[in-house]
Amino acid sequence: MKSMAANQSGWRIRAALATALLLLALPARAVDFDWDAVEREATDLLGAYLKIDTSNPPGNETAAARFLADRFRAAGIEAEVFEAAPGRGSVLARLPGTGLGRPIVLLNHLDVVPAKAGEWQVPPFAGTVRDGYVYGRGALDCKGFATVEAMTMLLLKRHGVRLGRDVIFLGTADEETGGQLGAGWFVATHASALRDAEFVLNEGAHIALRPNGGRVYEVAVSEKTPCWLRLTAKGPAGHASAPPAQTAVTRLLRALSRVGSYAAPLDVDPAVQAYYAAIAPYADPPRAPLYRDVRAALADPQQRDAFLADPYDAALVRNTITPTVLAGSTKTNVIPQTASADLDCRLLPSQDPQKFVATLTEVVADPEIAIDVLLNFPPSSSPPAGALYDAIAVLAEDNRAPIAPRVLRGFTDSHYFRAQGIASYGFMPFELSRDDEQRMHGVDERLSVANLRQGIRRLLAVLQTIHD
Repeated sequence: MKSMAANQSGWRIRAALATALLLLALPARAVDFDWDAVEREATDLLGAYLKIDTSNPPGNETAAARFLADRFRAAGIEAEVFEAAPGRGSVLARLPGTGLGRPIVLLNHLDVVPAKAGEWQVPPFAGTVRDGYVYGRGALDCKGFATVEAMTMLLLKRHGVRLGRDVIFLGTADEETGGQLGAGWFVATHASALRDAEFVLNEGAHIALRPNGGRVYEVAVSEKTPCWLRLTAKGPAGHASAPPAQTAVTRLLRALSRVGSYAAPLDVDPAVQAYYAAIAPYADPPRAPLYRDVRAALADPQQRDAFLADPYDAALVRNTITPTVLAGSTKTNVIPQTASADLDCRLLPSQDPQKFVATLTEVVADPEIAIDVLLNFPPSSSPPAGALYDAIAVLAEDNRAPIAPRVLRGFTDSHYFRAQGIASYGFMPFELSRDDEQRMHGVDERLSVANLRQGIRRLLAVLQTIHD
């Protein structure tokens, strides 16, 4: 295995080569961005984008796709909107390069999870700017990231910077419910539009701000896979004033109680151990020894309890099962014939979904309860190496920060592209704290204006470094 010094030397050599190649692609004059103007433009763009409600369901992403396509076309960038179904639009824009390398895809998704306005300090679809932050559903996941990718494309075009690779912007529909009407549909029906792309840069990981003040450039190379299930119980329907001994609801509740009492076995995937080993030197002192050797920590009862006390850490060493949606009667005085519960299950990369469902069937221990799979796809990963990963490593080194290959607790659209042989990595060029992360899918989601500005600078640096 190469030493860190050897790796850094390699990154430096590649960066020098990239700079030399870049000189062939840049215009004769030097590019001098007015970063205050860029910040204002990016803030306005994100604010306007957040006003387009693309809550999924139902999605209605076509309005957002057209909004972005219009911005690209106005700048002279070729852009096209595709619809998998009425209203379910995706957008693709392409900035030609010199052909020195194969294209890179800047991937993002247009849809967002729903938001309850009454729970927010500001309207979730107003794009409010306050105290240095842009608030709105999707500010982090992932319209802020899309804004950085779009602004980067616009700046490259505006200033006549032609990189060695084609840069493809792809904003897709339906990511929040699995991507079948977005990225999945696109790669199945329009794969030729990617024209032999080599890399995808997607959402997922970011620059993690550690509690001790340090920062780690985390790059998602793998992710847990969804195995969304629906448990459905049946029973006699009737008036609630004369309940039978057992109903669909009581049967379902017993099953959920068993599921809630079940603890999935602990398992340390090699990619998970690699991630923790990389961040251990920068962790808080109490957790550093747990991270250095996670298997050893989990073998010790006291250390195991300490490690599992953090739900973010616990989710990376076992399959998780989270009941989310309950359905039964719509009236208080009516006993329903059926009752159901949706379970958001996330499996470690090494786990077999069929074996997991079989195990859960044993846990439920009720043959009268049907278990249906709502969403599942095979695990996927990309190597923590190669031109794109190394370009992010150069950026991290230039900022005196380490890089860590991360396994995501959630899932993204990256697996669709990995299945096509395109190496895909998750890296949003934002500095985010744990509080910031918790706002994703939560209340008062926001992105700082400073992150918008610096995110564009960082993405430009990565694109200018990545060359064959």
